[in-house]
Amino acid sequence: MHVWSLQILNKLLERAARCIYEMSPKNDEAGPRNYRIHSEYRYLEGGEEVMTPILVASRNGIVEMVEKILQLFPMAIYHQLFPVAGYGHLNIVLMAVENRQSHIYDFLLNSSLLDREVLFHAVDLKGNNALHLAGKLAGDCHLQRIPTSMLQMQWEVKWYQYVQNSLPPHFVVQKNRDGSTPDEIFQMEHQKLEDGSKQWLNSTSNSCSFIAALIATVAFASSASVPGGVKQDTGEPVFGNHLAFSIFAMASLVALCCSVISLLIFLTIFISKDQDKDFTTSLPRNFLFGLTSLFISMAAMLTCFCSGNFLMLKGQLKYAAILVYALTGLLMAYFVLKHFPLFVDLLKATFRKVPERIYKEYL
Repeated sequence: MHVWSLQILNKLLERAARCIYEMSPKNDEAGPRNYRIHSEYRYLEGGEEVMTPILVASRNGIVEMVEKILQLFPMAIYHQLFPVAGYGHLNIVLMAVENRQSHIYDFLLNSSLLDREVLFHAVDLKGNNALHLAGKLAGDCHLQRIPTSMLQMQWEVKWYQYVQNSLPPHFVVQKNRDGSTPDEIFQMEHQKLEDGSKQWLNSTSNSCSFIAALIATVAFASSASVPGGVKQDTGEPVFGNHLAFSIFAMASLVALCCSVISLLIFLTIFISKDQDKDFTTSLPRNFLFGLTSLFISMAAMLTCFCSGNFLMLKGQLKYAAILVYALTGLLMAYFVLKHFPLFVDLLKATFRKVPERIYKEYL
């Protein structure tokens, strides 16, 4: 469908006539107000909005359509949403920022064919610049595509900082017609999402801390015990020469260390202040490291139990126990794989400059 849509787009643009510009008598160059559009490339009228195709493509994040239209109609970069019902004057940059279309914004930011002074310094009817719109809370259609409220808050903070770093410094202190700066708008609109993110993070950290403490207790008891006992004369383990005993010793050590590390990390998250800037790096990164340590400790604890139990069995029971070990390992692998997409999303969102616009499970 994607390939066919591009083919239809190319056919429609081939049929579209070239832009005919009406040059101003006082200006020899074409400006954003000195043109008209004829033929099939005309305004789309419907509802309370009047948009050109390039604005619709920018709102929906269709980079191929925006790039193709700009190749054939360079002056389309100056198109704006008509001021209807007190709302408008959104150009292609403001439209991409407001609708969280990171691919469109990156394309416009890195394109060398655009007038950055006109595009990125534009404001809407309410005096909101691009950073004001980035500070507003994203719509439900966007937030519903991102799992967990913490990832949603992380996306919003990273998107705001990304737009802020790509604009001049004075945009941060610029006020709209209501007298609000972008930071004030961000704080006001994201307060509810921030509270939900803190609640989710605290409850998850509390649950993971309980599991980590339980594993640490069992791992400490396992590391302090020696399967089969020790020799009375030398004090060496009875099964010291067996491979399973070496696996048992290393697995119990790994389980104890990783569970303690995971417990400390989750306790640190639980008592942290949870400021807005912490949702970009520190909190997600600590949560990611804690979750990784917890998974490693669970796997090491299972390995420790299986290897220690294997030493205590004799004869044919060892081969029967292998089936039980395999079944337990499969159940644990199923649990990990079921929650692995969230782990991957958290990993990508933590180390990417701008998180993905949409996640695969929602396609």
